[in-house]
Amino acid sequence: MAASSHIDRLATQGSAQPSTRSKVFKLALPAVGEQLLNTLVGMADIYLVGNLSLAAITLLGYDSAAALTAVGLGNQMTWVAMVLFMAVGVGATALVARAVGADDRRTKARVVHQSLMLAVVVGLLAMLGGIFGAGSFLRLLNAPAESFLAATHYMQITAAAFVPTALLLVGTALLRGAGDTRTPLLVMLGINAANIAISWLLVNGQFGLPALGVEGAAVGTAVARGVGGIFLLGLLLRGHSGLKLAVNLRIDHDMARRLARIGLPTGIEQMIFQSALLIFVRFVTDQGAASYAAHNIAITIESLSFLPGLGYAAACSALVGQALGARDPNEAEDAALEALWQGGLMMTLIGATMVIFPEAWIRIFVSDPEIIAAAIDPLRAAGLVQPALAVSFICLGCLRGAGDTRWPMFSRILTTWVVRLPLTVLLVSWLGLGLPGVWLAMCTDFTLQAILSLYRFNSRRWQQIKV
Repeated sequence: MAASSHIDRLATQGSAQPSTRSKVFKLALPAVGEQLLNTLVGMADIYLVGNLSLAAITLLGYDSAAALTAVGLGNQMTWVAMVLFMAVGVGATALVARAVGADDRRTKARVVHQSLMLAVVVGLLAMLGGIFGAGSFLRLLNAPAESFLAATHYMQITAAAFVPTALLLVGTALLRGAGDTRTPLLVMLGINAANIAISWLLVNGQFGLPALGVEGAAVGTAVARGVGGIFLLGLLLRGHSGLKLAVNLRIDHDMARRLARIGLPTGIEQMIFQSALLIFVRFVTDQGAASYAAHNIAITIESLSFLPGLGYAAACSALVGQALGARDPNEAEDAALEALWQGGLMMTLIGATMVIFPEAWIRIFVSDPEIIAAAIDPLRAAGLVQPALAVSFICLGCLRGAGDTRWPMFSRILTTWVVRLPLTVLLVSWLGLGLPGVWLAMCTDFTLQAILSLYRFNSRRWQQIKV
């Protein structure tokens, strides 16, 4: 009955109340823009190193394919660190949203204080791990020799800014939970401008500056995110969007436990996924530098296609948390369904362009014919799976906003370790399908994840979660 009622309501969402539609759209649109700008930080690096000048190639001793591989491998480690920051951010969003819905100012202040303290601690640990563990991490991934040194330097430089990066991600999560998605958008706009300017100057060497290649892209990313994190910290110290950070080094044990209870399953979920992904990436790197570069390009383009899902998931988390804080589960459900309708439509349309015009997308980032040819089929597969990704992202955003983070953890274990990895071994190692086999396994994982997340959403059990 629950599943049937949800499907019926989703089918009639085109006649949703204007207030709900407008509320979701106004909150989600800046969040989509923020996600786009956050993605563009990495995409700018990929574009610049994917188009190294002949002079830079001669000076640096590696070509664009090796540079793309280095940045792609370096970003694998960055995502591992981001997982830790996101875990704190998920707890921060859920708790702040509940406090906003309940108009509980004291709890809001406690969440801001404790979540930013945790961000600093986690950022320090990630920074030390990134600087001193880069080489071991790359050996684990079987990084190609021609990319190893550049990837190591990329990791170490970006890791140096992990503390302010953690403050940036947790700070924006707090603001979104309070219903402010515009400020994170503006902050990310500044970060992108700084990253593009610095990276453009340093990758190929402009105005007499040295051509640093991959290292130049890393410097741009680190400086831009570092400055953004410091700016956001200053904003919260002054007070913004009803949130204010009070300088206090005392640990709030009760709030820390609440943040951990919500955020820890997300951290475990993502660490499980990332650890499996490291094994998964080994199958790709074993195909050679060109195949890995093609894989990385397809992943980069795909990251654009699911930005509406991420943005609507963020908006959904905030609205669901606020509605549950106000003890109105029906409003929470209506907001989630409207987000699913709007975000799903956007992702499906973007996915269609990836299926119909894959080569046009790929040529935006790289001009190497071998890489272009290898990336076409993976990109088409990514386009076809967009509706499933929309369901997964937005339903999981609803669950996390409600504080229901254990279900995503268990479902991630199932889809990644029980399905994706064994299927990859079958398709790549036994059947020899190469990169297309890798993507077939990945798309199967995404589809199953969507089914499981929709099942949990339909159960309505997330409406009874206590945070």
